[in-house]
This record gives sequence, C-alpha cells and structure tokens, in this order.
Amino acid sequence: MDRTQLADFLRRARTRLSPGDVGLSPGARRRTPGLRREEVAQLTGMSVDYYIRLEQARGPRPSRQMLGALARTLRLTDDERDHLFYLVGEEPPRDRRTSGHVRPGMMSILDRLHDLPALVLNDWGDVLAQNAMASALVGDVDARPAPQRNVVRRFFTDPRTRELFPAEDHEHLARSHVAQLRALLAARPDEAAIVALVAELRAVSEEFAALWEDHDVAVRRADVKRFLHPVVGPLELECEVMVSAEHGQHLIVYTARPGTESAERLELLRVVGLQDLTTSR
Repeated sequence: MDRTQLADFLRRARTRLSPGDVGLSPGARRRTPGLRREEVAQLTGMSVDYYIRLEQARGPRPSRQMLGALARTLRLTDDERDHLFYLVGEEPPRDRRTSGHVRPGMMSILDRLHDLPALVLNDWGDVLAQNAMASALVGDVDARPAPQRNVVRRFFTDPRTRELFPAEDHEHLARSHVAQLRALLAARPDEAAIVALVAELRAVSEEFAALWEDHDVAVRRADVKRFLHPVVGPLELECEVMVSAEHGQHLIVYTARPGTESAERLELLRVVGLQDLTTSR
C-alpha cells in the first residue's frame, strides 16, 4: 500500500469537487476549493478521523468495500477507480459492465433528486447506491449485510420485505422478479453472480422454484408500485427506469402524480425521513 500516493490522490480528487456536485448546499464561503474532509467522510460512511488519517498518509489499509464507497463519493471514473485500488495494493473489479462502481454521471443525478426516492441497482437486483428519500421509503440498504442488499433475494427470503407492499401485489412482484432473472440468465449464461443467485433461490424458495418453471421472461421497465409505509401510509408511485446498458446498471426513480394523496404523503415522507436522518447523524 502506497500511503503517500494514496493521500495525494484523495486530496486532489476531493478538491476538484464542489458541494453541488454531490448534492450538498454550498453553505458559508469556503477558504479552500472542493469538499471538506468531513463531507467526504460523511458521504462515504466512514469516521472523520479515519478519512483524515488516510489523507495524512498514516491510515490503515481500507477494505475493498470502503474503496468502492470512496470511488462513488469522489465521482471517480473507471480508470481512476482502478488506480485507487492499485494504490492500496488491491486488484480492481475486472468486469466493468457489471461492477459495483456506479458511474459518476449516474451518481450526480442521484444526488440531485432531493425530493424523490431514487436508487441504483445492477441487472440482478443488488442495490449499489440510494439517496436519503429511498432510505426513508424502503430502509437504509448500507446498514444491511451485502447479500441482503439484493432486492430479489430479500423478496423471496425475508418476510419483512413483503410488508412494504400490499398482499394483493405480491404475486405480480414475484413474477416480475423471476421473469427479469430469466431474461438476464438467457442473455448472460456465464455470469457467475446471476447463476449463483438463481440456484440459491430455487433451492431455498418453493415459490421462486415454481415460478421459474413457468418460464416467464421480461426486462425491467417503467411500472407503478404501491408501498405500505409504516409512518406516512400507502403510496402509489410511478417507477421510472433509466438504464446504463454498458455498465449493467439501472437508475430507478419513484414519482407521485401531482395533486394525489400519494404526492402529499411523499412530501410528508421527505420531511419525516430527512428529520430522522438528521437525528441519526
């Protein structure tokens, strides 16, 4: 691990970003350009002391998960992300099309959606990033172990996940998840993560196994989803999907039709959710 070069790289990457680039308010006038160390630490999910030590070339070796989080926070390109991994002595993720590195442009869009729930998923349902509104709607994904960040796995193995949706919608959602995986596995039969997920769910979920035999095929598209939120109540939200085919990632944004009860409840969720987030911080 090259601590000196790592410290220099992090400082330069931090100073070239403005608060607006990552969805923060500029606030008071800044003496130096770029983000503050405290802001980088907060956005990455690490302690301020830990990040400061990295920039002072005296920090411990970051984990691969932490490197990925830093790359997203600092809006690194794929090449810069690889360089970051090399400086720490780690091999970077090799399959860029399906890596967990969210493209800087997609992260910028995510950060600017202050009043709408939005999240980034890979093709087979791993949540790679979410904004505060998405955390308020479906829970904080970063607080879960890595396997439980997959929306398909959680739907078929965690009964609490289904409590987010009306019971009459469960069959439709289940079929949609299975059909998406069917189409994906046919297109990319050698993708180890997809093969493993399908094999796991066929083994542990009788429902998944039965639906798999129906051989329904579909890809993720715009839809309408109903949520049962424990604080603000039921919401009917339109699900818009933006696809980055090159990287195998989907930006999903939930909106409510203006003038509806769902729009009012979504605004209430924004207020309540952000208050809860501030308190936890």
